[in-house]
Amino acid sequence: MPFYVYAQDQPDVADQLEALCEEHWSYMDGFDSRLILRGPTVSDDGEEHTGSVHVVDLADRAAAERFAKEEPFWKAGLYRDLTVVAADVLLRREPEADVPYTLVTARWPVSARASGGVASGDAERQGLLGAEPDSRLTFVAALVDDGATGTTGVVAAARALPDETRDLVRPWADRLAGGRPMTLTAQRWERGGRH
Repeated sequence: MPFYVYAQDQPDVADQLEALCEEHWSYMDGFDSRLILRGPTVSDDGEEHTGSVHVVDLADRAAAERFAKEEPFWKAGLYRDLTVVAADVLLRREPEADVPYTLVTARWPVSARASGGVASGDAERQGLLGAEPDSRLTFVAALVDDGATGTTGVVAAARALPDETRDLVRPWADRLAGGRPMTLTAQRWERGGRH
């Protein structure tokens, strides 16, 4: 099962992150065949590392938690926050190297079944992106609760500026949220891996 793993950096850890890059990449090499999406979030100017995103296919939540907490940056205390959520991948295209992307995350409260919401596994979910999804979209996943009773959010990456990406994601995030209040964030993201 795929899991969305996002870790937000502690302040002022750039030098420490750089020193542990090889250890981080070596750790990720062990999951290479299971990594669906990977890469850092960065500041608006692209100069500062702000966090790490991984979507990884693992057996269960316990394996996803181990993946996140055994990662060298986390073990070194360089992250201040960690999110691990089951993900239902709706769209996956290979991102281009050295091209600016935006990662948008929309989150809403968990509920057993919100009126008008689309639960993970429903046939309607497959049509959310339309017959021909916007070509700028590289990745889209619905975030689901462990009980698989409904969605708790969406994560998407697009080859577009933050405002454009928010506009691309908002309509179907609204539909998935089923009227629940939503928090939507956008930040720059770069394709990860060895350089």
